[in-house]
Amino acid sequence: MTLTDKIAVVTGAGRGIGKAIALALAERGADVVVAARTQSEIDAVAGEVRKLGRKALAVKADVSEKADVQRLFARAADEFGTVHILVNNAGIGLFAQVADLKVEDFDRMWQVNMRGVFLCTQNALPLMVKQKNGDIVNIASLAGRNAFVGGAGYGATKWALIGFSRSLMLEVRKHNIRVITLCPGSVDTSFGDHTTGAPKSSGEIPGAQDIARVAVDTLSMPRHVMVSEVDIRPTNPTG
Repeated sequence: MTLTDKIAVVTGAGRGIGKAIALALAERGADVVVAARTQSEIDAVAGEVRKLGRKALAVKADVSEKADVQRLFARAADEFGTVHILVNNAGIGLFAQVADLKVEDFDRMWQVNMRGVFLCTQNALPLMVKQKNGDIVNIASLAGRNAFVGGAGYGATKWALIGFSRSLMLEVRKHNIRVITLCPGSVDTSFGDHTTGAPKSSGEIPGAQDIARVAVDTLSMPRHVMVSEVDIRPTNPTG
């Protein structure tokens, strides 16, 4: 299936996996609303989308803030008329053992990783239900399936996201809306490295473009096919 002329909203689109997905969608023919907290980053990504021959709108937004999310989808609807694809990619990981994890860090992860997904989804659904068509891609993590020391706070948000996505899928499939949950493991971005404390593979690992390819490939499946969950991990993490 082609994604030509589909309207996509991608959160956390200023860098890493979000940026890669935004560009991959544009390469497949979609127009893209890129959202993140840093205006200069999303302006740059929007410029790259336009160089690919597609329309772009850069909207500064903190997905944990209700007013920001409402404004994001209002601007998307004003500019493009609707939204066909939502990629809930915005997320943060703050890693420490439970005894040392700051309450404000624990709260912030829940605000972005789960409240943000909830708010964006709730604002996208009326548009998708009305047109009886839509796709919601939630970027979870293998941390939502596998525990590791220092990952209790972050992993809990991703466990929750997987559960949220499974229930959401059952609620909205009757409207021809697909919910696709991607669970990357180690990815070659700045997110999981020694600066964050997240575990990272020592071998050859997927890059942001690899995750983006999985995202657009699942979105390109025929409408009667829904790939609901995908685990993505290195073939040989110790290679």
